[in-house]
Amino acid sequence: MITVSDLSLNYSGQPLFSHVDLQFTRGNCYGIIGANGAGKSTFLKILSGQLEPTSGEVSILPNVRMSVLKQDQNAYDAYNVMDTVIMGNQKLYDIGHEMNALYEKEDFTDEDGLRAADLQAEYAEMGGYEAESDASRILQGLGVGTEYHYNDMATLDARLKVKVLLAQALFGNPDILLLDEPTNNLDIAAVEWLNDFLLDYDGTVIVVSHDRHFLNTVCTHIVDIDYNKIKMYVGNYDFWYESSQLVQNLIKQQNKRNEEKIKELQEFISRFSANKSKSKQATARRKLLDKLTVEELPASSRRYPWVGFSPDREVGKDILFVTDVSKTVDGVKLLDKVSFIVGHGDKIAFVGENENAHTALFKILTGEWEPDEGSVKWGQTATFSYFPKDNSPFFHDCDLNILDWMRQFSEDQHESYLRGFLGRMLFSGDDIFKPVKVLSGGEKVRCMLSRMMLSGANVLLLDQPTNHLDLESITAVNRGLEAVKCNVLVSSHDHQLVQTVANRIFDFTPEGKLIDRRCTYEEYLETQLAKG
Repeated sequence: MITVSDLSLNYSGQPLFSHVDLQFTRGNCYGIIGANGAGKSTFLKILSGQLEPTSGEVSILPNVRMSVLKQDQNAYDAYNVMDTVIMGNQKLYDIGHEMNALYEKEDFTDEDGLRAADLQAEYAEMGGYEAESDASRILQGLGVGTEYHYNDMATLDARLKVKVLLAQALFGNPDILLLDEPTNNLDIAAVEWLNDFLLDYDGTVIVVSHDRHFLNTVCTHIVDIDYNKIKMYVGNYDFWYESSQLVQNLIKQQNKRNEEKIKELQEFISRFSANKSKSKQATARRKLLDKLTVEELPASSRRYPWVGFSPDREVGKDILFVTDVSKTVDGVKLLDKVSFIVGHGDKIAFVGENENAHTALFKILTGEWEPDEGSVKWGQTATFSYFPKDNSPFFHDCDLNILDWMRQFSEDQHESYLRGFLGRMLFSGDDIFKPVKVLSGGEKVRCMLSRMMLSGANVLLLDQPTNHLDLESITAVNRGLEAVKCNVLVSSHDHQLVQTVANRIFDFTPEGKLIDRRCTYEEYLETQLAKG
């Protein structure tokens, strides 16, 4: 459906990517990945025609309709929700608007009647008379109730606006879907509905996302922006990641028995090809993997930070006791009689939409806030380290550079030790002398994770640690929390992190009541979705 030929883009005189040749075909879902700043969203803008490349061209088959997920949440504030969704097919909306305007004329002429008849025929052929019911079905699937469908967009909160704009992109069965971070701010049920929608969709999907579970579920191909090139690979994100790591090892060991490495790669391909799944796209993916050769596997220049936690001592039997804790903030009850005991080996994930309850509980556990009622008791051997959702107090008005900032939290003050530690967190060379107050969001998160790693704590408290991180850093955090032999309490939107790390799930009702389940995240999702 889309052919990209010899495409190049220069940014500030430097090539962002060059000599790109790709084909995107019907029935496939393509996940675009790359380090922050690599040009993922920029590439989408070129495909959609919003941005002109420096050279080359993008060709789209004739009579093909492309739909793009809009990013400006306030762009449709002058319209109601239903009209905003139907505008996803602008031609259909314009025909309906013109037709209604003609019928509302007081001096309706014969010429108007002929024009209205033509419009009515075209409107019916395009499915216009089912438009509102189709739009309503998509809205409800994404969790926008019927009570909002004719409200003005300006009256909706940001979370609902995001869902309406996603419904707009999905409306009307477009031939091509371009989606930039479509799962942002979606709740559990909405993400599951979107997964099912895209798995049943028979057009072409091109998506940018930091959600590894989403990329693994829906993608048949990965489009990797790296080395100032854009290359396409068969398979989902996990297949791309694991095969890229194997290829990196192959490159490093080219003089060490290449044939054995090639055999290992071939066995790896076969293992993924045999992976069973119910989805149509996964079936197509397996057929493609069956034909894959070792030469078509990816190599990557991207670096992964090293995230590893080493407690100074093992925690004892008594860890944490929370009894009847309640907290009201600005008149809103965030926690209502919350009680739980953290046992040895518990790794607890806070999930669900009530993020204010998560943050309130973390602040109470760390002593930053006092509960309105109830008590928190830490065991004598428990030592905690806290990753707050808002890390600005650690960096705001701080004149230290990265090296000296990190020195505050390290027992070993030697520069050689700190340089080595920071190097593993991707701060190398003169980077370590950069003032911390000018760091990017992702760099600040890596600093905060480094602070935690230096603490030697045996209980880790993390409130949204993957915010601002790229896929490489999210993967590193996931692996670090999965491997650590201590207690973890973590709030996260990342499905894969929660599924692979947690053995216990905390969810909070809108009223602040705690739902406590000893199970994996996917087991918890199954019970919640079964409830409707």
